[in-house]
Amino acid sequence: MLNMFKIFRKFFAFCGKENKAKFYKSLVLGVFFAMMEALKIPAIMLLMNGVIEQNVTPALLWECFGILLASVIIGSIIKYHITMLQCEAGYYTAAGKRVEIAEHMRYLPMGYFNKNSLGQITSVTTNTMEQLADVATRTVMLTTQGMLTSFIITILVLWFDFRIGLVAVAGVLLFFVVNHILQRRSQALAPVKTTSDTDVVEKVLEYVQGISEVRGYNLTGRTSKKLNAAIDENCRINTEMELRFVPLMQVQNGIIKLTGVVMTILSIYFYLQGSMVLLNCIGMIICSFLVLDSLGTAGNYSALLRVVDVSVDKVKAILDLPQMDIEGKEITPKNYDVDIKNVDFSYEKKNVSHALAEADAMLARAKIIDNVSVHIPEKTTTAIVGPSGGGKTTLCHLIARFWDVDQGTITLGGEDVKNYSMDSLMKNFSFVFQNVYLFADTIANNIRFGQEDAPMEKVIEAAKKACCHEFIMDLPDGYDTVIGEGGASLSGGEKQRISIARAIMKDSPIIILDEATANVDPENEKELVDAIDALTREKTIFMIAHRLKTVRNADRILVLDQGKIVQQGRHEELMQQAGIYRRFVESRELAAGWKL
Repeated sequence: MLNMFKIFRKFFAFCGKENKAKFYKSLVLGVFFAMMEALKIPAIMLLMNGVIEQNVTPALLWECFGILLASVIIGSIIKYHITMLQCEAGYYTAAGKRVEIAEHMRYLPMGYFNKNSLGQITSVTTNTMEQLADVATRTVMLTTQGMLTSFIITILVLWFDFRIGLVAVAGVLLFFVVNHILQRRSQALAPVKTTSDTDVVEKVLEYVQGISEVRGYNLTGRTSKKLNAAIDENCRINTEMELRFVPLMQVQNGIIKLTGVVMTILSIYFYLQGSMVLLNCIGMIICSFLVLDSLGTAGNYSALLRVVDVSVDKVKAILDLPQMDIEGKEITPKNYDVDIKNVDFSYEKKNVSHALAEADAMLARAKIIDNVSVHIPEKTTTAIVGPSGGGKTTLCHLIARFWDVDQGTITLGGEDVKNYSMDSLMKNFSFVFQNVYLFADTIANNIRFGQEDAPMEKVIEAAKKACCHEFIMDLPDGYDTVIGEGGASLSGGEKQRISIARAIMKDSPIIILDEATANVDPENEKELVDAIDALTREKTIFMIAHRLKTVRNADRILVLDQGKIVQQGRHEELMQQAGIYRRFVESRELAAGWKL
């Protein structure tokens, strides 16, 4: 029982101040509801007293009827308010926590999303929050109400006859002994259930997201086996929970029924013995059917309290993840120069227990960015090239503070990027990635993403600059066409141009292009290049690219290899040097010269 109250307190604290107040208000109303339920007993006993004394008058009948009617009407009104308060608190908590999780994840290091699957986050924001909104609310409502009603009626029984009241108290205590065992079993199985639920979501997402590859390699059966196995395991766990809980639930119900039987037998015995009047005997028999009846429902639902407990822990685990230090200032940079000074970065710190020399060697190998320093003047174009895994994308992400550097500093306009608030820093950057994500919304809303109130004229102007106005107007509903999640209904080039239109709308002074033209077909390449020219005019540009024509005209080319800048300069300068860049150019010129 103490564990039960502990879970209640934990859940109420999790709900937040406003929703917690609603739950507490519902508990206070629950006391009055229990009193209304208990009021039926005096009404019935009053009528039975009239029958025993053969004094059943219309006035007595109306009095008894009035008490019962008041009990039912007032109880129903109170019950309505209890239900509304608890449902509102539960659903508002779930909605608020979903928003809180989303806001919290905005400021988590991007490394978190590399280590934690989309399935886990999805499971917490869907299954877990649904359990808290629906299961938790219903469980708390029925469990607390059952205990309150049983407590009030037990007090009433003790007041009428102390001996029968002790039997009721003994039944309640025995009930909670069995319920404690039920809670222990639930404690062991609840984490297994929630883990299995998460695994099912992960496998479903993996199957759906990879369906094209699965079909392409004719692996439908093999991949579906993993999904089917996860579903079967989830079914087995849920069945096991039921099988392990049902016997104890039956024992609880048996205790309730047996307590009622003992109370009835003792009441009759005391009456026949002459130590209890007939009216009290009848009243105790009535109470024997009511005293623990509501407690049985509470006991059955209490098995789910551990699921509520684990669900709260899962949500708190995400909300407790340390965010990046985002308590910066609202800063407007005096210029858009970017300075990278002695920057080191690695995704994971190594736990080294060897000699110092070996430790230094291991740390050096672990670095993704290794002692990089470079000055990038504003309104210049910097192309970043190099072998895969050399650190190109990571360096750009560090500039935009997707992660914090391990050592060194990155400054924008002479101010360390850590001194900016995250929002004021992000105002200065626009991104066009190789893999574009568009939302399941209208094309207009995808373009004005980040500027929800932007007028349609600005949306069309940005679309024209991004060379996507014409194909948008050819769509069934033009700018009001709803595209599939991720932009599934558009081609790669079309998605890229809408992404560029979105960046044009933001009009940030610094643009990061990460392989923006890598997967574009030749038919769309000219339009995409024109769109990028419109986007990057008079901007500071960081361009990650493998195509020769996109880096030739850059003001500076940085060649990254194993996290170090091994070459830098203009195209003509680097072509005079033996090294990675010249091999890069020669290999592409050779490939371009091949003919069939």
